[in-house]
Amino acid sequence: MRHRDPAWNPVTGSAGAGLPRVAWGKGSYVYDTAGRRYLDASGGPAVFCLGHGDEEVNEAITRQLQRIAHGYRYSFTSDPLEELELLVTAAAGPAFSAMVFVSGGSEAVESALKLALQYHSARGEGSRRRFIARRRSWHGNTLGALAVSDFLARRAPFEGALTEASFVASVNAYRLPAGVAPQALAAHAAAELEAEILRVGPAHVAAFIFEPVVGAAGGVVPAPAGYAALARAVCDRHGVLMIADEVMCGSGRCGTWRALAHDGVEPDVFAIAKGLGAGYLPLGAAVYHRRVAEVIDAHDGGPLTGHTFTGHTAACAAGVAVQTIVRRERLVERVAADGPALLAALDAELGSLDAVGDVRGRGFFAGIEFVADRQTKEPFAADLGFAGRVGRAAQALGLLCYPLAGNVDGLRGDAVLLAPPFNASAGELEELVTLLGRAVRAVLDTLPR
Repeated sequence: MRHRDPAWNPVTGSAGAGLPRVAWGKGSYVYDTAGRRYLDASGGPAVFCLGHGDEEVNEAITRQLQRIAHGYRYSFTSDPLEELELLVTAAAGPAFSAMVFVSGGSEAVESALKLALQYHSARGEGSRRRFIARRRSWHGNTLGALAVSDFLARRAPFEGALTEASFVASVNAYRLPAGVAPQALAAHAAAELEAEILRVGPAHVAAFIFEPVVGAAGGVVPAPAGYAALARAVCDRHGVLMIADEVMCGSGRCGTWRALAHDGVEPDVFAIAKGLGAGYLPLGAAVYHRRVAEVIDAHDGGPLTGHTFTGHTAACAAGVAVQTIVRRERLVERVAADGPALLAALDAELGSLDAVGDVRGRGFFAGIEFVADRQTKEPFAADLGFAGRVGRAAQALGLLCYPLAGNVDGLRGDAVLLAPPFNASAGELEELVTLLGRAVRAVLDTLPR
């Protein structure tokens, strides 16, 4: 076997050989077969919002498996599917009662794109085929989701097979466009979106897709105040649908169940996964507004997207258990209340370090961006692999974080992403901050002075 670096590759999102072998998990901690304990501070890639080994969720899955694992969607509906629909609608808002359950985030985004295309076809506007996305975005690994993603290293092997999309600039208050003041960023970005719609021609644009808080591609970058509302207005003026990719930032991660609810905006379609089923079984969904559903249902009788395991019965049972706990224990409200304190603690621990350019986030979704020069915001050289080093140092200390690279220009830029469980204790959050501080300082001590 060809030797590979055992480290997680934060650019491509791949991992080599030599990783520890997972054994079991409980609450916020994961254990390997050598008996080492790790505080799971990123929830994998922001998945495990209830931590590991929740007995209520496991029992719900077991009960369902004892009855039947899955009733195929063209033969049956099921109690878990219909219960989960009601829970999602209750959390998302009454306009969002139409949804397609799938097996993960990439499928959820793929389904969202297809729903947008189906909607325009049903309206007799089959010329609307183009999608507009943003630079430094990540929407998934299926070919359609990858085509609207600006993650250079992950796209490179598949170029030539991806459908054409338009890209407007990323919207990052830490890295402003030249000559744009912070208070003008939202209007500047919305104007760029409108200019691209007009350049392509509104009759050819199906939807604008964006992450309300950019995760893996940007290093947890919240949209500036007012941006989402301005983008919504631009889309409405030109008959373009708005798709919110909330796979990583949604389902309560940012302190509102719909991430865009923080901005007071309703999308036409939004994609969720990760926190929907908390990683207990693969689960995601494309949820769409009644105004989209009415057109699709009238013309086609329903959505023309789905897979063998769409609405998988046991996966939906897991989702019902997870969302029941989240609602009963008011965990989204807890994230909203405790999120600012987590960010403040991270800033207090790391913000004074010259290598830390920005500490940002929303709710229990935090990103720390590292820079070689704090004044100029110049990133570290890509070949230094700074984020990967931090990730390895943290793991050696018993902390799992999510290192990211290329968040500035696709090649340069280092950050770590943190996404602890919604029910993490105060002591566990304090441990997270302390261990990450030790890991960053350990890496800095290895750099030439």
